[in-house]
Amino acid sequence: MRGLRVAYLAAAAVTVFGAVTGRDRLQWVAKPMLMPLLAADSVTSGGLAPDERRLLLGSLAAATVGDVLLLDPDDDRRLIAGASSFAIMQTGYSVLWWKRGARPQPAIALPRAIAWMGAAGLLSAKAPGLALPLTAYGATLGTAATLASDPALAPDAKNAAGLNIPNADPRSRLGVGALLFTISDGLIILRRLFARDERTRRISEGVVLATYAGAQYLLTGPFRNN
Repeated sequence: MRGLRVAYLAAAAVTVFGAVTGRDRLQWVAKPMLMPLLAADSVTSGGLAPDERRLLLGSLAAATVGDVLLLDPDDDRRLIAGASSFAIMQTGYSVLWWKRGARPQPAIALPRAIAWMGAAGLLSAKAPGLALPLTAYGATLGTAATLASDPALAPDAKNAAGLNIPNADPRSRLGVGALLFTISDGLIILRRLFARDERTRRISEGVVLATYAGAQYLLTGPFRNN
């Protein structure tokens, strides 16, 4: 494993620990380091065409802005602004997968569309002020997740229930990375709507950050080997 990847995992562990224990300063230091570490690793590893490099770096830069905005996950204004930044990131990822041959498949898109509509309905009922911006973000997330699971990206991988099953080909892990991202974002909504006491909010934030860090690790890893 490359040194920058190890540093990323260490920064992710500190970020999650800071969230769970309420040590905010640890998050403030470690979380903004996450995407720059992945960007540095992806660039120095090679395997990227110039246009892909620009797309990936732009996506990770947008994610960095989102990470900083969501250092305070309980501020709805920052949540909306962060979702806008991550929408840019998801769009960049979608373009990358498209350039590598991914196309939306109905069987893969359908369950993601159902999940998107369910989340939109829940937000409309429980937090109407967040419904429009987060639903719009969810459309970009669903698009990226659908493309990431296209069997064309990893032709040697088995596909079960609309998800590529990881094998030796690192591209086969993109779908799992996108699934983790979807889980992380879904937990953000559930945390915002239903977590009431401080302990529950800290633990749920830790899970949000752990699944997010895992998602980004998988989504950027394959570039090293293409």
